Amino acid sequence: MSTKVYGFTHSPWVQAVLLALYDKKLDYDLYVRPPYEVFKKWGVYMPAVSLNEEPWEIESTEILIKLGYKPILADELKAANNAWQGVLHRTDNPFRFFLNFARGGQMSGSLINNTVNNFLLSFVAFYMFMLINIGKRTLKQKEPINFGDQFMYWENLLDSSEGPFMDGTKPDSKDLIMFGIIQCHASIPVPALNSLLNDLRLPNLRKWVNTMQKQFRGYPHLYTAKFFKCDIPEADSTNLFQIISFFFGLILMVLAFPITVPLVLILMSRVEKNRIKRF
Repeated sequence: MSTKVYGFTHSPWVQAVLLALYDKKLDYDLYVRPPYEVFKKWGVYMPAVSLNEEPWEIESTEILIKLGYKPILADELKAANNAWQGVLHRTDNPFRFFLNFARGGQMSGSLINNTVNNFLLSFVAFYMFMLINIGKRTLKQKEPINFGDQFMYWENLLDSSEGPFMDGTKPDSKDLIMFGIIQCHASIPVPALNSLLNDLRLPNLRKWVNTMQKQFRGYPHLYTAKFFKCDIPEADSTNLFQIISFFFGLILMVLAFPITVPLVLILMSRVEKNRIKRF
């Protein structure tokens, strides 16, 4: 099966798809900037996936089903979305936000291809930075008293599971989506990560994270490896030259704000509301 994936590994939904492809031992080409046909239809929305040269799709839960995983139920998806609380804190430190984007840039292919992609990745990061900061003002999300509360559904599910994974003896949709969300919390650390590491109510969840890390030992985008004690290598990072290419692009995006800001707002308005995952 030939597979193309557009998306950035800081997205939990991109992570879920990439974890599934790794689990199924399927090769894929990963693009950190959207191919033209994707950009024309959905802008920089991610993930977008093309299986066997079929039309691009953007609903990660449906893509997981196509790859052979069980459908995730509506209440489970709601609980997964709830476990994403804290994501709006990713831009609290703008430099750290953009530096982590730069480190996760394109690392395959030729030097020229990587440089061009990482230069253009700066627009995706600029878009995400604006999206989160607009979300802070429009969603008016109430800060939870304890970020650990959002994980109790999954802690209890693991406690009742008949195996080491949420779906039993092997990973399935719930495992992939939740592990993707936790990778998101770890890729640019937010308060929810501290709860995952230290909340005394979450021993099963921490054990499960380590089990998942061992299951996906060779997967190159494990941001949790830096925080959960294990012998798993940390997520891959681009080199200094590619990081400089990204920041050079970012500087141009900021200087060209009379063009880039309206473009970002137009692209946001084109994304269907029912396809925007709730924070």
